[in-house]
Amino acid sequence: MTVPDWICFPHVFVLGCCIGSFLNVVIYRLPRGKSLVRPGSACPSCETPIRFYDNLPLLSWLILRARCRHCQAPISARYFVIELLTGLVYLGLFVAYFRIGSREEMVPFQEGGWLVYLLHIILLSAFIAASAIDLELWIIPLGLCWFVTGAGIIGSAVGGHLLPSGSGLVSSGPRAGAWALGSLVGWVLALGLLKAGFIKRSYDWEGDDAALGEPQEDEDHPVNHRREAGRETIFLLPILLCGVGTWWIVGRDAGFGSWWAESPVVAGLMGSVAGYFVGCAVVWCTRILGTLGFGKEAMGLGDVHLMGAAGAIVGGKAVFIAFFVAPFFGLGWALFQMFFRKTRQIPYGPFLSMGIFVVMIFFDWIMYRLYTFGV
Repeated sequence: MTVPDWICFPHVFVLGCCIGSFLNVVIYRLPRGKSLVRPGSACPSCETPIRFYDNLPLLSWLILRARCRHCQAPISARYFVIELLTGLVYLGLFVAYFRIGSREEMVPFQEGGWLVYLLHIILLSAFIAASAIDLELWIIPLGLCWFVTGAGIIGSAVGGHLLPSGSGLVSSGPRAGAWALGSLVGWVLALGLLKAGFIKRSYDWEGDDAALGEPQEDEDHPVNHRREAGRETIFLLPILLCGVGTWWIVGRDAGFGSWWAESPVVAGLMGSVAGYFVGCAVVWCTRILGTLGFGKEAMGLGDVHLMGAAGAIVGGKAVFIAFFVAPFFGLGWALFQMFFRKTRQIPYGPFLSMGIFVVMIFFDWIMYRLYTFGV
C-alpha cells in the first residue's frame, strides 16, 4: 500500500524539523563537552527550563518572536534555520530518491529503500551539525564522524544481507575489498607504531597547547609545518603499503579475494571500509601536499575524518567526486572573507557537506556525464 504524498511529505518534513531541534542541542553542547541528554533544554541566559510547548520545532521560535518567554533574551535565528534546513533536506532527499527517481538503482522505500534513506539522513544530519560547529568554532567534533562511520559500516553489512546487489548501498569487488582490508591492517599497524613511539604524532603539543587542539605558532613555539606533514606521511606509509600489497596479491591470484565478493554481507562491509579510506585519502593527500607546497597547514584533520565518514556511507566514487564539487561552494564564501573580513582562511567542512549532498542526489547524472566524456 502506497501512502499518498499529501500525507507522506508533511510527515517527512516534520520528522526532519524534530531532528533539527535535537541537532541544535548537539551543536551547542557537544563542542563544549556537555551531556546531550541531561539536563533538559533551558534558556542560556536565565537558565529557566524550557516547557514542551515552547520547544516545538519552527513554531515556538515564531510564536515567541525569537525571545525567551521568561527573561526576554533573544533566541538565535540559528535554531529556526537548522530546524527548517533539516526538514527541507529530509524532504528533498525523499522526493529525489522515491518520487523523482534520481538514483536508478534505488529500490522502493517499502522494499528496503528505507535503509538506504536512513543511512543517508544520518550522514546529512551529522554533517549539518558538524558544519554549524565548524562555522562557529572552526572545529569538527570527531565523535560525529566516528558515529557516521560506524553507522555506515554496520548499515552496509546489514544491507548486504537484506537488500539485493546494486540497491543503493555500497559494496566491493575482490580487488577493492582486498585494498580495504590491507589498508585496515596498515591503519592498525600505524596506530601501534604511533603508540609505541616509533612514529611521532604531528602537531603534538604539551600543556596548554594540547588543550587547544591546534598548533599555536608564536615566538616561543615556531611551527615547521613541512616537518609535521612529513610525520603524517610516515604515519600513512603502512596504510599505503599494506593496501597496495593486498591489491597486487588479488591481481595476481583472483581466488584470494573471491570469498568476500561472494558474501553480500562482507562485500558491503568491505565496500564501506574502502569508501572510508578513499574519503580520508583524498583530503589527507591534499592536506599534506598543500602543507609541503605552501609551508602552512592546509585543511584540518577534522575534514579528513568528515570525508572518511561520508565515504563509509556513499562509497569511494561518490566521495571522490564530492571533494571536487565542494570548491564551487567554497569559492563564493572565500571571496566574501577576503574582501570583507580580510582573511584567506575558511572553515571547509560546510562546503564538503554541500558537495556530498549534491553528489548523493545527482550521482547518476554526474557518472553518466563522466562516462560520456570518457573519464
